[in-house]
Amino acid sequence: MAIFLNENSKVIVQGMTGSEGMKHTTRMLASGTTIVGGVNPKKAGQTVDFEGGQQIPVFGSVAEAMKETGANVSVLFVPPAFAKSAVVEAVDAGIELAVVITEGIAVKDTAEFYNYAKDSSTRIVGPNCPGVISPGKSNAGIIPADIAEAGRIGLVSKSGTLTYQMMYELRDFGFSTAVGIGGDPIVGTTHIDCLQAFEDDPETDAIVMIGEIGGDAEERAAEYIKANVTKPVVGYVAGFTAPEGKTMGHAGAIVSGSSGTAAAKKEALEAAGVKVGKTPSETADFMREIMKDLSS
Repeated sequence: MAIFLNENSKVIVQGMTGSEGMKHTTRMLASGTTIVGGVNPKKAGQTVDFEGGQQIPVFGSVAEAMKETGANVSVLFVPPAFAKSAVVEAVDAGIELAVVITEGIAVKDTAEFYNYAKDSSTRIVGPNCPGVISPGKSNAGIIPADIAEAGRIGLVSKSGTLTYQMMYELRDFGFSTAVGIGGDPIVGTTHIDCLQAFEDDPETDAIVMIGEIGGDAEERAAEYIKANVTKPVVGYVAGFTAPEGKTMGHAGAIVSGSSGTAAAKKEALEAAGVKVGKTPSETADFMREIMKDLSS
């Protein structure tokens, strides 16, 4: 099994005919993702040729694409100014999973489409995220498939590059699913959502959680782990040397006074029984020890 994304997922790409959409659709297809269509109202009815002789049809709307193909996942490579309307369109069509890769979406727009989708059947991952990959099954986003080995570790991360590093470091054990939730102040899927899904997944044995400075998501996740998660969890928090009041990399990665520091997050996680590494490599070593113990 996997969470959110599996071998039966049928994926459409909103913004497929743009440069980023074309590039990453090519990569997703190469990694075995079942991509059944693109969406661009201006190019509806056309087909796009990809490497290996694959022809992908372009539809005028998400609803049309779903009706014609049975798609249940959309990956969005839509420019920031149009991202909100694209997400709303996907929600209105009833897509199960909308993976919003786009960076630089106004927080107001994200807040509006987050609230719009809150009581719908659509799960949003992102924005400003690398996506979701269930190695060997499906890859919705920009995570490099060549570092992704299938296994029994679940990974949830705010950071794209740290997602890649952790997947590479633990490639000898592999992953059930890796979810890059994004580093904006508002995200559709949280650490807690992923922790719950991994806890419920019989083919995930242990979990890596990567956080960063800013907000209190990691502290809330620590409380959730303490009360609800029985599987081993290891963690890493990026930003121990970040100066106060300066945004670091992600829009949500900012320390304000005593709030949102890496030290406070590490302390909360450790109080919940989570081993927190000083570096990503040390965190990977913690997980390696756990997996060896589980297999012995």
